[in-house]
Amino acid sequence: MNALRAAWRLWRAVLHALRGLATITFLFPRMSDGEREARVQAWSLRMLALLNVRLELRGEPPRSGPVLLVANHISWLDILVMHAARYCRFVSKADVRRWPLIGTLATGGGTIYIERESRRDAMRVVHAMADSLKRGEVVAVFPEGTTSDGITLLPFHGNLIQAAISAHAPAQPVGLAFIDAKTRAVSHSPSYVGDETLLGSVWRTVSGPPLVAVVHYGEPQHALGRGRREWAADLRSVVAALRDG
Repeated sequence: MNALRAAWRLWRAVLHALRGLATITFLFPRMSDGEREARVQAWSLRMLALLNVRLELRGEPPRSGPVLLVANHISWLDILVMHAARYCRFVSKADVRRWPLIGTLATGGGTIYIERESRRDAMRVVHAMADSLKRGEVVAVFPEGTTSDGITLLPFHGNLIQAAISAHAPAQPVGLAFIDAKTRAVSHSPSYVGDETLLGSVWRTVSGPPLVAVVHYGEPQHALGRGRREWAADLRSVVAALRDG
């Protein structure tokens, strides 16, 4: 019975993803930026509900930009969760753009892609991020560069933090965590790290007990003379406290 219930959840999630694809293809070209952002947030909230994940907000999400959201990275769910909490433009590895269906959805959601192995491309992305911030947008990054196990917090790379320095924009730390809705214990069901497969992580999520995705916003802060590496380290300390708080 549990497997059937999980398969039903997964099927409904796939249908919702296809509806999102249709929205991007046929409706987004006729929508304003604000309308597209609202649609992405509403779509993400619905997807979480279909996956049996409830959103819990702590702190204050940004009402407007410019601001660079700096978060820890646990799961493929993180982008959905942060979009559901507050629309933002993500920086993601270029491979995502080539993923069937997911790539189209990510592109439609305003994702900025980066070739992580290329230093030249990293500079291009920093300039693109800075331009977005100067336009008053909310941009989000995962400075760990990859997913972690939800317990260990990897070092924060400072390269992408440079965008906030260049745009004279604040950075706002964000702590992400997934917990069991009943016991309130940390859940590793949606983890996607090491040798774990995306399909395995998705199946654990839809077949396991209900989850709560906690998004804990800290206070925005400015560089105040700090270089990108020093600022990244300081932001990491705050994100660690928010994640565990």
